[in-house]
Amino acid sequence: MYNELSEVDIRKMQEEIDYKTRVVRPKCIEDLKTARGFGDLSENYEYKAAKQELRRCDSRLRYLKRMIATAKVVKADGREGVAGLFDRVTIEYEEDGERETITLMTTLREDAVNGIISKESPLGKAVMGRRAGDRAVVKVNDEISYAIRVIAVEKGSDDDSLPISSF
Repeated sequence: MYNELSEVDIRKMQEEIDYKTRVVRPKCIEDLKTARGFGDLSENYEYKAAKQELRRCDSRLRYLKRMIATAKVVKADGREGVAGLFDRVTIEYEEDGERETITLMTTLREDAVNGIISKESPLGKAVMGRRAGDRAVVKVNDEISYAIRVIAVEKGSDDDSLPISSF
């Protein structure tokens, strides 16, 4: 299985790997050595906290490296008027007529609260490839679905100001 990531996603992950390897991990190791010197390890909270922080750092590094190793680079689809990756899409929920503008993004940089929707999410899948005026049904699961209508599609580009998500 592979992860669909943009070049910006991969660059941001590599920057985080470099930072954690050069700065964060050595500090965690130093904190662990310092805490070890505080005495009895069975009752040493600082030692346990330092070990936990080092494990968290190593886990994040493994995750990022695995994501990069299994990545398939995706690019924006340049078809005018068709919703694709990085595009801003205004949709209308047919049930209540409410409108919302979303941005389609890779899973690694989704932020649903701020309208940045993963292209892999049910809403993202329903919107991808649609044009203004198209109707789609968003299937959340076997029991829940709702209808939307695409109002407008505005071409976008990969916004590197969006952070990658942590786990």
